[in-house]
Amino acid sequence: MLEIFTQFADWVVYDVAALERTSHWANSLHFFIEDTTKIFVLLVVMIYTIALMRAALNVDAVRNYLIGKNRFFGYFVGSMFGAITPFCSCSSIPLFLGFTTARIPLGITMSFLITSPMINEVAVALLGGLLGIKFTIIYVAIGMLSGIIGGAFLDLIKAERYLESFITDAIPEESIDNSVDNKLKLEKMTIKERHLFAKNELKEIFGRVWKWVIIGVAAGAALHGFVPESFIEDTLGRGEWWTVPSAVIIGIPLYANASGIIPVAESLLNKGLPIGTTLAFMMSTVAASFPEFMMLKQVMKPKLLVIFFAILLVLFTITGWIFNAVW
Repeated sequence: MLEIFTQFADWVVYDVAALERTSHWANSLHFFIEDTTKIFVLLVVMIYTIALMRAALNVDAVRNYLIGKNRFFGYFVGSMFGAITPFCSCSSIPLFLGFTTARIPLGITMSFLITSPMINEVAVALLGGLLGIKFTIIYVAIGMLSGIIGGAFLDLIKAERYLESFITDAIPEESIDNSVDNKLKLEKMTIKERHLFAKNELKEIFGRVWKWVIIGVAAGAALHGFVPESFIEDTLGRGEWWTVPSAVIIGIPLYANASGIIPVAESLLNKGLPIGTTLAFMMSTVAASFPEFMMLKQVMKPKLLVIFFAILLVLFTITGWIFNAVW
């Protein structure tokens, strides 16, 4: 399904604009068109669908089920759901918005947000062919563990207080009530009323984030098309301890999905970049992109963004150090 966005970008860049496939401008424009259209469509579909479900179903029962279980079970569920959804970091945002407005605990939601872009079936298949099944299993385990640890830490510090007010106010207070009267209200909503609720929710959230999608993806596209691989190799190829956190920091603004970064990772490994440094670079590129932070800026207060960034920096750096030490 997602191939339609690639085909549309191919048509615009190579047929309509007639740009050379190997040019920097073509790479940047293709990246921008493909990701912008994909994210916009996913935003519209996912925000509307989740809002429609919230109007039709008792989301409180789902939330209370997760809360009633051992909290680490919830983190595991969020991380597992992230692992099986084939989204990049920005494409995960619509589901993140839906989960937060449905008042799913933030730690569980963040477990999903951290894990989703890091692991998908394409990444698993490509990594299996490139580095073997053992490395792939470890990569998947680390990706899920990162989501679980990140979610647990954010719940520990009660990070919900750092969400923007329009998110925490998105659901009327009476919807938190699990009384029989509230359930009857949900059941009595007509299809038209549910549609209007979902439409208003879509208009509110999309209206806040669309411009940041364009700004963020444009920045990522410029870096994607014009930053050469040799820059990464020359900067990080010596294997000192500081190259791992440097790889994480450099990878954040570059922005790519998991399937797109695997060939780059293969090239870096073939040219001598240590495996832990390569892994840290790959994880930060797909799971902590600059466009993602631009979008999250609309739903998270600056303090939560800084905390989220620090969590990812620490998790990815430790992972890189471990792989460099033992592989």
